[in-house]
Amino acid sequence: MITKETKTPENSAQIQSPVRHFNVYSIERSKGKTIPYSRRDFYKVTLLTNHCILHYASRSIEITQPALIFSNPLVPYAFEHISEVKEGYFCIFTEEFLKSGDRMDNVREVPMFKIGGTPVFFLNDKQVLYVESLFQRMLEEIETEYVYKYDLLRNHVNLLIHEALKMQPEISAFIHQNAASRIASLFLELLERQFPIDSPGQVLKLRNASDYAVNLSVHVNHLNYAVREITGKPTTVHITNRIVNEAKALLLHTDWSISEIAYSLGFQYPTYFNNFFKKKTGATPLSLRK
Repeated sequence: MITKETKTPENSAQIQSPVRHFNVYSIERSKGKTIPYSRRDFYKVTLLTNHCILHYASRSIEITQPALIFSNPLVPYAFEHISEVKEGYFCIFTEEFLKSGDRMDNVREVPMFKIGGTPVFFLNDKQVLYVESLFQRMLEEIETEYVYKYDLLRNHVNLLIHEALKMQPEISAFIHQNAASRIASLFLELLERQFPIDSPGQVLKLRNASDYAVNLSVHVNHLNYAVREITGKPTTVHITNRIVNEAKALLLHTDWSISEIAYSLGFQYPTYFNNFFKKKTGATPLSLRK
């Protein structure tokens, strides 16, 4: 019997997760329950022990043995279950849950979470036992009242990541030609290369979709279509969110003046930056420093 678990913006639901934006589940125990983990801003680490096919971006990977699977919120994916039995675990978390600073540069740099990277890591018997123990500990820990439990949970997620980093994945995948996936990947990589802003004299040069289209040698309409198709978000939203996060980092972690920050982020006048920041965050740049 073939069933599908599909990740799309349309079936996304509000997730009832803790304030720290993390939750963990046992797939077997959650049978028959609605688990709203489809939010596109959540990363996901899954341990699957049943036969299925993972459709991930432009690839399809057959899972014939226990595997650790990493899902990026920017890449659409679906599980096509071949066996009726569904066993394993998964945890979900936002970028903010794991990152150590405000520059959003650590989670996306993890190889298995990178767009175009390898999301599947097949496990031997010893590795399965170890990974299962990590998930079981997370299930136990999340139910406790320990004040630092989210620090422990974050450590367990990092152990899952490091376990995958130590492995040499061997996957059998068939590649689909998908120009949209490639363009979206190139755009997101080019966007990240614009940051961080290291000095007041460094000015952000690419600030809108047209700028990126010129650098990628594609028509801006083609770029917008590809990015929205693959990520579910418009090009301008990605650019705006990245500028907002860089602005927050500069406001919190530098002694630059508001004017210097405004100019470095490509705003002609500080008032333009103030209006932009307040519209996107609900706060003024100055209030963030108080």
